[in-house]
Amino acid sequence: MNTLKAEKRTMDTKAKKLRREGYVTGNLFGKEIEGSIPVKMTRKDVDRLLKTSGKGSQIMLDVEGKTYDALIKEVDFNPLKGQVDEIDFQALVQGEKVHSVAEVFLLNHEKTEGLVQLLIHEISYKATPDALVDRVEIDMSKLRVGDSVKVKDLEMASHPGVELKTDPEAVVVEVTELPSQPADADASEDAAEEA
Repeated sequence: MNTLKAEKRTMDTKAKKLRREGYVTGNLFGKEIEGSIPVKMTRKDVDRLLKTSGKGSQIMLDVEGKTYDALIKEVDFNPLKGQVDEIDFQALVQGEKVHSVAEVFLLNHEKTEGLVQLLIHEISYKATPDALVDRVEIDMSKLRVGDSVKVKDLEMASHPGVELKTDPEAVVVEVTELPSQPADADASEDAAEEA
């Protein structure tokens, strides 16, 4: 599990100033934390973490020597600056279910003959810390035209510690026929004009 080092921050220094100095600001909250703990992390450490972890990932958050088993709840990305401004974390309590999301990743979609349509990008669920999932992988090489995968078909749906919040009947991905080529469209237009 990835570890991220953080320092507590005082509210007398504005978040904007800290960001200019190369920090990412954030908050740590949880059932066993009164209020929340404002934190700051170096941008370099955050960028390294986000290469392998994202929203819904479980990490170890080291706040000045005290380690928290934490869930990345929100990542506030600033598109104008091309960087993360803020990250919020939820401290996990063993045995307590928390709300999270798992991002959907399609594997081998180039091996699919039809048109792949990803309809749901993330699955919302509640789970105990030991059952958290941050990504769901679907192997597209096994799917043919007309096939689809529903939320209830995913591996995480059968885990006893996972309570799905996204509709189990919702279609995550489907494979449809490729649209006909433009030449066919011209031929059918000609046929329609003749009729």
